[in-house]
Amino acid sequence: MFQKRYLLVALAIAGAAAALQLTQGTASETPTLPPAYAPATREKDGLIAAAGLVEAVAENTQLGSPTSGTVLKVHVKVWDQVKAGDPIITLDDRDLTAQLQVQLASVTAAEATAERAEDAAQRWTGLKDTGAVSAGDLLSYQVAAKEARARVALAKAQVGQTKVMLDRLVVRSPIDATVLQVNVRVGEFVAAGLKAPAVLGDISRLQIRCDLDEQLAPRMAAGLAAKGYLKGESGRVGSEARAIALKFVRIEPYVIPKVSLTGGSAERVDTRVLQVIYQFDRPADRPIFVGQQMDVYIDTTSNAPRK
Repeated sequence: MFQKRYLLVALAIAGAAAALQLTQGTASETPTLPPAYAPATREKDGLIAAAGLVEAVAENTQLGSPTSGTVLKVHVKVWDQVKAGDPIITLDDRDLTAQLQVQLASVTAAEATAERAEDAAQRWTGLKDTGAVSAGDLLSYQVAAKEARARVALAKAQVGQTKVMLDRLVVRSPIDATVLQVNVRVGEFVAAGLKAPAVLGDISRLQIRCDLDEQLAPRMAAGLAAKGYLKGESGRVGSEARAIALKFVRIEPYVIPKVSLTGGSAERVDTRVLQVIYQFDRPADRPIFVGQQMDVYIDTTSNAPRK
């Protein structure tokens, strides 16, 4: 009985000692100091916020290959300036080149056959009044000459078709642009309609594609002024000096599911957004690259009803 009492007393003393030590440790901690300056704030009245992605001025062109094949030559590299019609990549053309040689030989053979048939038809036509050839035989010679001419035309058409297919193996730039990305190397296989072998864009000026939450869409109107900030700059002290003036271009009239801005085309969140396009000139004091994210603030005060 006495042992239990002593045990309880010992436990109480140990608990009190532990509590006293913990209290002293907490009291000795250095208190957290307030920030040296107040954090930057932004007046939100009349502003709607949107996340944006920087694009080339006429949108990025995902260059496609009309046919599948192995890359024989890459004509450009990133940052190259290209004109419309300049070659970007050339696919392996050995099969079609060999096929073209066979078809050219077929044209020569068809022309020789046509010459013989034409000569025979002309000679027998000149003798039709002498009775040396019947009307049926003469018709056969004339039909044979016509058929030979058709075979020549067919052979030449096949040659033209193969030349077009050879030309399609050279993937060319459809626009005057800068090469933003090259996704293939010599020897790699390009599948038609899948991964773009190159990305092109006119980056003399840039545009930003803003994703505006559908709940804020009724507040959006054409021509509203806006400012953009590179990711993370909108909360800094003196951020107004870092603002980029944006020029309204258009509102995309189709509300789409929001795509997470991570580069993955299949990543989506349960939100629908209205896309708004703005343009801006490149700032001279800092670089901005296609694909960067920006925080955009659109001023709706000019759209507010007059009192």
